[in-house]
Amino acid sequence: MESTVAQKLEAIYNLQLIDSRLDAIIKVRGALPEEVQDLEDEIAGYETRLEKFKRDIEVFEEDIKRYKENIKESEKLIKKYQDQQMNVRNNREYDAITKELELQDLEIQVSKKKIAETGVKIDAKKADLEELYNLMKDRQKDLDLKKDELSTIVSESESEESKLQAEREKASKKVEERLIKSYSKIRTNAKNGLAVVMVKRGACGGCFNTVPPQRQADIREKKKLIVCEHCGRILAGVEDEVEDDTVKAKRRTSKA
Repeated sequence: MESTVAQKLEAIYNLQLIDSRLDAIIKVRGALPEEVQDLEDEIAGYETRLEKFKRDIEVFEEDIKRYKENIKESEKLIKKYQDQQMNVRNNREYDAITKELELQDLEIQVSKKKIAETGVKIDAKKADLEELYNLMKDRQKDLDLKKDELSTIVSESESEESKLQAEREKASKKVEERLIKSYSKIRTNAKNGLAVVMVKRGACGGCFNTVPPQRQADIREKKKLIVCEHCGRILAGVEDEVEDDTVKAKRRTSKA
C-alpha cells in the first residue's frame, strides 16, 4: 500500500530529527576526528621519510665499503708493481711500472677523498634523521593526547549514538528510496544539515526566507511535497504560533 504525502512527510521529518540529534553528538567532537586523521597522516609521512633517510645512509655506507675495498686492491697492486720494479730489464719497463704506481696512488687518494665526502653526507643525513625522529615523537605525543580526548568524548555519547543509529536505520526504511536520495543530497549541501524543516513564524525553518500565505496553506494540506523556493529544503509543515498566556493577559488589560 502506497504511503500518503502526509505519511511520507512524517517519515522524512522523523528521519531529520534523528539525524539532527546525531549531528549534535558529532558537533561536540568538533574538529578532533579531522585533527587526529591529519596527525596520523603527518606521522605516516615522517615514517616514510625516516625509512628513506635510513636507506640513504645504508647506500652511503656501502659506498664507503666499496671505496675501502678499492684502496686495498690498489695497495696490493702497488706492492706487486714495486716487486716488478726491482726486476726490470730496461728503462721503458721501469717507466711503465712507475706510471702504474702513480695511477694506483692516485686511485687511493681519490677513494680516500670520496670516503671523507661520503662520511660528511652520512653525518648530515644522521642529523636530519635525529631531527625528524624527535619531531615525530612530539607529534606522536600530540596524537596520543588528541586520541585520548576523542575517545573520552566518544565513550560518553557512544550509547546514545548507537541507539540513534538503530532508530535511524528503522526510520529510513519507512522512507522511499527516491526521497532518501533527495534528502541526502539536500543535507550534503546544507551547512546546518537540515533537509526537512517546518515553516515557523511564516518563514522557512532552514533559510528563514518568508513563505507566502498561499504556499503555507498548500503545505498544511499535505497533498504534495513542497520545497522552499529559496533553499530547496523540504517543508514538512507549518507550526502555528501559539500566543503566550502572559501576552494575552496584557492585551486584555490594555483593552480594558
